[in-house]
Amino acid sequence: MLSLLGFGTCAAEANDSIAEIALGGLVLRQSDQISLDSEDLFISQDEVRVDYRFTNHSGEDIEALVAFPLPDQDFSDELSNLQDLRKQLKFRSVVEGKTVEYDVVTQALIAGMDVTVSLARFGLAPETPYNNEAFESAVSQLTPEELADATTQRLLENVGSDEQPYYRPMWKIRTTVTRTQLFPAGKTISVRHSYKPIVGASVAGGLDAKFRNEDWSQKHAQSFCIEESWFEALDRAIKKRSTKELPSPYYERWVGYVLSSGANWKGPIAKFRLVVDKGKPENLVSFCGTDVRKISSTQFEMKKEDFEPLKDLRVLIVEWIDPAEGAQ
Repeated sequence: MLSLLGFGTCAAEANDSIAEIALGGLVLRQSDQISLDSEDLFISQDEVRVDYRFTNHSGEDIEALVAFPLPDQDFSDELSNLQDLRKQLKFRSVVEGKTVEYDVVTQALIAGMDVTVSLARFGLAPETPYNNEAFESAVSQLTPEELADATTQRLLENVGSDEQPYYRPMWKIRTTVTRTQLFPAGKTISVRHSYKPIVGASVAGGLDAKFRNEDWSQKHAQSFCIEESWFEALDRAIKKRSTKELPSPYYERWVGYVLSSGANWKGPIAKFRLVVDKGKPENLVSFCGTDVRKISSTQFEMKKEDFEPLKDLRVLIVEWIDPAEGAQ
């Protein structure tokens, strides 16, 4: 199956969470004084925006570092296709109607452990592979002993041969938007984040019936809670639209959202609303949720009270290929 992924994991925004800078990187911590009264989340391929209302229940002002983590990113083999994540996101943060500044913290992780400091010893930064030439240049300057050490530490992997080595990065990159936020004593404040998501994608029929008994396909379906009736609708549409030249006439689009960090506030989210927009009426969409209702030709809504987010959200959108254009 041909993959058009820029990253191994789809990128998206995430819930605010109280954070602290700890040894080894940025660590989220739980707040027992500030509640998340409401969260109104909108997700589409073109925009993700989320409106919050927070209340400080203590008798004192609280100034805290607030973190907004993005899903971890893998590097594809086509490193030159990757661009600067920060520029693509066009992230905007508004507090009480005023745009606020924010910082971006970037970490490198392997098996969940921060290896940013280890990379620095080899002249590498977490984001180095965003630029293929810079990555190759940095690796070429390593001595044989350093290369052996970096390979032993599983920072790099030689996917070539001993005679013609070719190294690839083995770490994931974690990007977190942070800012210092004042929560006034006994008061409620409103916060809005918006950004342009980096959408994962694939083409060439990964959802076709012939793949559904494969392990990857089953896990893929589970991650989006795809039901049999959804597959039946997909099959009907494929039969109607397929041609000899284009037997699987669709793209998959994936949008992710780190929802579980919203559980780090005092108590559950009092009022939670999610709206997913699939873009075009003929598109198909699937995501994990309960009591979801259709509110327009392209939008689906889920409302919850006293909501405790335990898992992150993934949205699958199937978009049909125009036969005149073909697969791009």
